[in-house]
Amino acid sequence: MEEKALPIVITGHIDHGKSTLIGRLLYDTGILKEDRYQEITASSSLLGKETEFAFVLDALEEEREKGITIDTTQIYFQTPKRKYVIIDAPGHKEFLRNMITGASYADAAVLIIDSNEGIMEQTKRHGYLLSMVGIKDICVLINKMDLVGYSKDIYDRVVAGMKDFFGNLSLRPRFYIPISALKGNNVAKRDPSITWYEGPCLFEALDELEFKTFEERPFRFPVQDVYRIGNEKIVAGRIESGEVAVGETVYLLSKGLRVKIKEIRKFLEDNIKTASYGESIGLIVEGANGIKRGDILSGDNNVRTVKDFDANLFWFYGEYNKGDKIQIKCTTQESYCSLSITEKFDPATMDKKKEGLHHLEIGEIAKAKIKLRKKIAIDTFSYIPEMGRFILEKNGIPVGGGIIV
Repeated sequence: MEEKALPIVITGHIDHGKSTLIGRLLYDTGILKEDRYQEITASSSLLGKETEFAFVLDALEEEREKGITIDTTQIYFQTPKRKYVIIDAPGHKEFLRNMITGASYADAAVLIIDSNEGIMEQTKRHGYLLSMVGIKDICVLINKMDLVGYSKDIYDRVVAGMKDFFGNLSLRPRFYIPISALKGNNVAKRDPSITWYEGPCLFEALDELEFKTFEERPFRFPVQDVYRIGNEKIVAGRIESGEVAVGETVYLLSKGLRVKIKEIRKFLEDNIKTASYGESIGLIVEGANGIKRGDILSGDNNVRTVKDFDANLFWFYGEYNKGDKIQIKCTTQESYCSLSITEKFDPATMDKKKEGLHHLEIGEIAKAKIKLRKKIAIDTFSYIPEMGRFILEKNGIPVGGGIIV
C-alpha cells in the first residue's frame, strides 16, 4: 500500500514567514526545480529583494506586488523518513472552518514566530485554535534569526513567552527551533554556526513525532446504505480508520452485537480479502439483521455511544438562538439536538464573551455541550477525525459545524 502523507498545518502571524518557509521546504527537498528557482530570483530582484521563496505560493502577479498570500494550498514534500502534506490557510477562520467541514485536517502543527517582532496577538490566537482542534504535536519556529544576529537572548525571551502561553492551555510543544527560512538555517539540516542551540532542525523534529497511521487505528465503518442484489444484502460505506478482513468479527454498535464479515466487495474487483482506511467498499455481514444507514461497524467496543458531549463550534451561516430546532450530522448518523453554550469568542480577537451565550452569529466560535435526542457513536476529532467532526443544520441548511473534544 502506498505510504500516506502526514498532514501538518503551518500557521502564524502575517509576515512572520509562513510562505517563505514552505518555499524553502520545497526547494530543500528538490520539488522546486532550478528553472522555477531562477524565475523566483528574477522576480525578487525586480522588487529589490533577496530570493523570496514566498513567491512559490504567490502565483498571481497582484499577490507578488502586495506581498500577501491568498490561496489555501495543500503541498507535498518528503524527508528521508516519510512524506508530509502541508495544509496552509490564509487565516484562522478559514483554518477552523476547513478542519470542521472536512476540507482538511492536520495531525501536527508548525507555529512560526518572527524573532524580530516577537509574540503577536495573532500568534496567540493561532496557538489557541490549535488547542481547540485538539492538535498536541506542535513545533514552534523562531524565524528570521538572521535579522537579530542569531541572538540567544531574543530566542530565550520568545521561548519563555510561548511556554507561559501554552502552559495556560495545558499544551507543551515538543520543539522550539531557531531558524531562518530565507537562509535555510535549521530547516532541512542543522546549522552548526548557531553554537548555542543543540536541538534538531525542523525536518528532524517532524520525523521524531510518532503517529499512529489511520490504518493502525481501530476499524470504523459508518454505514451509508444497504442494498439488496438478489438474495444478497450489501452494506455500503467508507472505512474511516483501520482495516477489515474476510472472516473477522466486528461490532455493530447500535445493537451491541458481534457480527462476522463474510465478504468484501469492490467495484470491478474479485476475491477481496482485506480493505483499509479510505476505501469505499461493500460488505456482506453475517448476523446483522436490521442494519441500516447510520449504523457503525467497529473493530472494538471502546467507542463512546452518547446522548451528550462537549464540542468546539464554528457558526458559518445565519444566526442561532436558544431553542432553535437544530439537526446534527456526524458521519452518516443524524439526530436533533440542542446547544448549551458555555463560552463564546470574538472571531477577530478570540476574546471571551461573557454575555449573549444563548445566541451565535456568522463567524463566531464557541464551546458548547451538545444534547442529542438519540444516541450516536463518537470518537474525539484528534483520534479519528470523521468520527469526531459534525455538521449542524437548521431547516435543512448547513449552518455550523464542530469537533468533539
